[in-house]
Amino acid sequence: KPVVEPYLFFAGRCEAALDYYRQHLGAEIGLVMRYKDNPEPAGCPLPAHWDEKVMHASFTIGASRLMGSDGMKEQMPEDGHCMSLTLPTEAEAKRVFSALADGGNAFMPIGRTFWSPCFGMVTDRFGIHWMVTVPEQP
Repeated sequence: KPVVEPYLFFAGRCEAALDYYRQHLGAEIGLVMRYKDNPEPAGCPLPAHWDEKVMHASFTIGASRLMGSDGMKEQMPEDGHCMSLTLPTEAEAKRVFSALADGGNAFMPIGRTFWSPCFGMVTDRFGIHWMVTVPEQP
């Protein structure tokens, strides 16, 4: 089944946000991956000294799962979020990605990454940013 989760961008303040949400909302922090842990070069230049910044984090607040990152720049993006869509197969992910890109903008083509056999980023025709991913199979 497809799963849609909010993905939040914090412009260099993800760690502070996670601590704040833990303290005030009871957030439980799961995976935290830092830029220094990335085995592949970043797709665009990062601000200096961002090795310890959060490349990806997942956390829960109650029954809701959210994901977040410092992003790739110190300025907060206008929207500050996108939707993450997890699909069970590469064929389904490619089909959905293509549909979302129709009339939109596929700014990271769908393909293999070190964390997923199939991942891409697209803005649909309505201006909604999506990350489409297939989980790594054990």
